[in-house]
Amino acid sequence: MEIALLPPAAAEDRPLIDRITALVNQLYAESEKGLWRGSTDRTSAGEVAGFVRAGEIAVARVEGDLAGSVRLRRLDDHTGEFGMLAADPARRGAGVGRELVRFAEQASRDAGCREMQLELLVPREWTHPSKQFLAEWYDRLGYRVTHRADLAEDYPHLAPSLATPCDFLIYRKELA
Repeated sequence: MEIALLPPAAAEDRPLIDRITALVNQLYAESEKGLWRGSTDRTSAGEVAGFVRAGEIAVARVEGDLAGSVRLRRLDDHTGEFGMLAADPARRGAGVGRELVRFAEQASRDAGCREMQLELLVPREWTHPSKQFLAEWYDRLGYRVTHRADLAEDYPHLAPSLATPCDFLIYRKELA
């Protein structure tokens, strides 16, 4: 498996941008089923292209084929963040997600960050199997919940699209 940050020029590679966008939206549609009213895409090709231009998208490839992607960015002088983590379901269990997280953590360490952050949206009144799996997986990777908030408080523009009350969890991990 090869993982690399995409160069800004890759934002013009429409088939690649479309593939990343489709993969992210496919996975989020499943992992957030029941949280949103109707079908709410997680991202758009324009947004992904913007993240690529900003140097924030890394991709994993296996034998040249896209196996997954992750958005990574710096929040402040000491904190990196990853999000929009997506691994091809056909490669589930092959470690694509784990390796993308490791890549994001190492890139943040190399940039001088001491902590890594991620966000997870979870239903407040019921247990979502995908969210439970992710919470347990992040825990095994060393991430801990440091903040819980109502999504409507932090992202008021998204609240009307929710189908159920949700909490917004902030996870952090020290990068040794």
